[in-house]
Amino acid sequence: MSKLWQARFFTTVNQLRDLPRTQVPEIAFAGRSNAGKSTAINILTNQKGLAFASKTPGRTQHINFFSIGGAHVAMHRKDPTKVEEIQALLVDLPGYGYAEVSGDAKLHWQKLLGDYVQRRDQLAALVLIMDSRRPFTELDIQMLEWFAPTGKPIHCILTKVDKLNRNESTNALRQAQQVLDSYVDEDGNGFPFTVQLFSALKRVGIEEADAKIIELLGLDGDDAAQSDTQADGPDGDSPAAAND
Repeated sequence: MSKLWQARFFTTVNQLRDLPRTQVPEIAFAGRSNAGKSTAINILTNQKGLAFASKTPGRTQHINFFSIGGAHVAMHRKDPTKVEEIQALLVDLPGYGYAEVSGDAKLHWQKLLGDYVQRRDQLAALVLIMDSRRPFTELDIQMLEWFAPTGKPIHCILTKVDKLNRNESTNALRQAQQVLDSYVDEDGNGFPFTVQLFSALKRVGIEEADAKIIELLGLDGDDAAQSDTQADGPDGDSPAAAND
C-alpha cells in the first residue's frame, strides 16, 4: 500500500500568512484547469474526492493541503490529525485556466502562487500536470520559469495519454524531455526536471508517479505504510478516477 493513500485533508489557505507552520517536506501539484490535476491526485491517493475539481475552470483560488501521516486513513474518520506526526504534505495549487475570472482574482492568484513556489522553504518539489495533447502552454512555461531558479526538482506528468496512439505518446514524451533539457543554469547545468506519461483511465504511469513522489518527499526509506483499511482503498471502493 502506498504512503500516498494516507492522504487526508489538512487545511486550505488563501493568503501566504496562513500557510501551515509545519516543517515537513511538501510537494505541490500545479497545472492548467482541465489538465487532469484533481484526477491525478485522487487516483494517486486512491480516494474519489480528496482533490476537488471546480465546474468553473479557474474559479478555485485557494491552496489546499493534504497530510501524510498523523491520522487514520479512512475518509469517514473524523478524529483530529496529530500535527506532530505528519510526515509530509501534498499541496493542491489553484488551476491556472481562468478565462472567466476577474482581473483582481488573476492578480491575486499570480502573487499567491508565485510567492508560494518561489519562497516556500518546505517545498521539496513541484509536480506539473499537463495534458499530453497540449503540453507547455504559456502558463505552464510561466510556472516552470517561476520555479526553476529554486533549483528544486520538477516532475512533469503528461496526462490523458489514452487519447494518443503509441507513436504519438512516444513523441509527446520525447518532445517534453527536449523542452525540459533546454533549461540550464548559469553554468550550463541542467535542472532536475523529469517527465512521464500518465492515464487515469487506462491506469498508465500510476506506479511510476507514486514512486517518484515518494522519493521526492524522502519517504522511500520508511517502512511500508500501515493503516486500518483494506487493499481496496480507504473509502472501500476501487482506486479513484474523477473528472476534471
